[in-house]
Amino acid sequence: MSQGTVEHVRAARRILCFGATGSGKSMMALELSRVLGLPLVLVDDLCWGPNWTQASAEVQDEHIIGALLGDSYVIDSVYRRHNAVALDRVDVVVALDYPRLVSLARLIRRTARRIRTRELVCNGNIETLGRALGRDSIVWWHFRSWRSKRERMRAWHADEKLPPVVLLRRPRDAEALLAAMRPFVNDAPD
Repeated sequence: MSQGTVEHVRAARRILCFGATGSGKSMMALELSRVLGLPLVLVDDLCWGPNWTQASAEVQDEHIIGALLGDSYVIDSVYRRHNAVALDRVDVVVALDYPRLVSLARLIRRTARRIRTRELVCNGNIETLGRALGRDSIVWWHFRSWRSKRERMRAWHADEKLPPVVLLRRPRDAEALLAAMRPFVNDAPD
C-alpha cells in the first residue's frame, strides 16, 4: 500500500510530513498534531542549537531516531539518512509535492517576514539578511534539495511496500485534507 487517504491519516498514530524546504511541512505537522491530539516533533528544534549551531550527526541521529521510535507523533520532516527508519515506523506520510514556485515563494515570504520581525525560530535563533543571502542559506538549500525531495515523495507514493503516502500537489489539497480531518475530531465522543 502506498497511496494514502484521509482515513489513513485519521487512524495514524505516527505521521511523517515531508516536502521541499518552504512547502509548509511544519505548519501541516502543527495542524495535524493539534487536530489529532498527537505530540508534535519539529526536526529543526532537535538539530539546531542557539546561534545556529548545528548538532553533530550523532546527536541528530539520537534525537530524530529517538523521536521516530515513539508511540505517537507528527514529525515535520526527516533527513535523508533517517528515511529508512521513518518509513519502517510511520503509519502514513503526508507529502507536500508542490511546484517549485509555490514552495520557493512561501520560503522567501517566510524568510523576509522573519528577518523583518526578528521572529524567534528553533531554539531562539533569528534569521538575518546575511544568513538568507549566504552560501549556506535556506534559500540555496531549497534549490539544492527540491528535486531530490520531489523524487523521493513520488517514489514512496509509487512503492506498495511502504506506508500509505498522501501526495498533496497543491496547497488547496492540503487545506482539503485538514478540513476533512476537523469534522472527524469535532464528532469524537467526549
